[in-house]
Amino acid sequence: MSNDLILQLLYLGASVLFIMGLKALSSPKSARRGMNYAALGMLLAVVGTLFHHEIITYEWIVAGFIIGSLIGGAMAIFMPMTAMPQRIALSHAFGALAAVLVGVVEFQKFHAAGAEMTRGWMAAIGFEVLFGSLTITGSFMAFGKLQELISGPPITYKFQNLTNLLLFFTTVGMFCYLVFDPSAHELFYVMIALGLLSGVLMVLPIGGADMPVVVSLLNSYAGLAAAATGFVIENKVLIIAGSLDGASGFFLSILMSRAMNRSFTNVLFGAVGAVKSEAGGPTEQKTVIRYTPEDAAEMMENAQSVIVIPGYGMAVAQAQHTVQEMAEQLGQRGIKVRYAIHPVAGRMPGHMNVLLAEAQVPYDMLCEMEHINDDFANTDVVLVVGANDVVNPAARYKKDSPLYGMPILEADKARSIIILKRSLKPGFAGEDNELFYDPKTMMVFGDAKATLTKLVQLLKK
Repeated sequence: MSNDLILQLLYLGASVLFIMGLKALSSPKSARRGMNYAALGMLLAVVGTLFHHEIITYEWIVAGFIIGSLIGGAMAIFMPMTAMPQRIALSHAFGALAAVLVGVVEFQKFHAAGAEMTRGWMAAIGFEVLFGSLTITGSFMAFGKLQELISGPPITYKFQNLTNLLLFFTTVGMFCYLVFDPSAHELFYVMIALGLLSGVLMVLPIGGADMPVVVSLLNSYAGLAAAATGFVIENKVLIIAGSLDGASGFFLSILMSRAMNRSFTNVLFGAVGAVKSEAGGPTEQKTVIRYTPEDAAEMMENAQSVIVIPGYGMAVAQAQHTVQEMAEQLGQRGIKVRYAIHPVAGRMPGHMNVLLAEAQVPYDMLCEMEHINDDFANTDVVLVVGANDVVNPAARYKKDSPLYGMPILEADKARSIIILKRSLKPGFAGEDNELFYDPKTMMVFGDAKATLTKLVQLLKK
């Protein structure tokens, strides 16, 4: 059997496994199996590439395989689930960097050989490096905001959207010019530089509330760059995998935007997440009553049904295991416990699902927003663990709110609400949460994990 035939068979197997993995990821029950399919597919793709006839020596390939495996293994073992959004952003950056480097090498090979590059070839390389370059810096910016190395709220300045659009279309104009005149090789590197700058400036004005959509969109860009790389180096598995990644990331971004009742243009150019300056004049003074863990434990002991709403505060406190322990204690008392999951809770799509799965929470206890919202009115106690914007009633009626129109978990309709938070600080959207001041709300301030640990101790008595 020839090397080319082995390579094509392995690539075919990898492509089928990628599709099966993506299909399995559509359900939490089969998601783990889907990841295994995808990992096996990637292994087949890597092994298949080793049979490529253009490979002369394997020293650098082996070195890269060992180093990459060590780094990937360390990240998987030691990186906490709370840092998963940042890790995903970094993965997008390095994937896009690989695509850009391949494009630059292929471009240099043509010019070094004095060969004439066709317009179709230049279009593939230009598309690859354009989307790849803005994904590199855009992903690093997203990482910086998620890691709080950069200010989470939007960073804005006068004429920002106009200058960003002019920069982007100037870069696209250079790409188009190169397609018609591939010999203008100096312009190729200027396009890459402007693409890198575009990635920085495009993410700069986007607030933390929109980071899940941004990460998903950058995932789509990285996939498109990978697909273009496949055309450049005539690698079919890269074309298939990149197309799957690009399309799935794009549709996920649309679904995330719909979950927030927002459009792409609003996410990318609306600077949502900024704290609004209020008009002058007196402001309404609101007060909350501080409750103790003992009060909360007594409330839950007398309940028949409890819904837990996790949020980013739970992730920061790493309280998912303690939440599950508390739920087990309530279950032993015959109290029905479920988890209400908002699609944009946390800092990436599925963030809460990942954390709760890590804590071994059964999948059948996780309820999507549209399936559980009608049950809040018949629920005795809602326990909000670090969530903010996704339970803010202002989204329903306050037209000047950045949250207006976003579907929320209707916790305010429950008979009683317990909120675990460090302070009354607004969420990423900068909007004061009116649920804090509801007469039915018990505010228990402090670290969520410490408070939940105390609740578990009280429920064991």
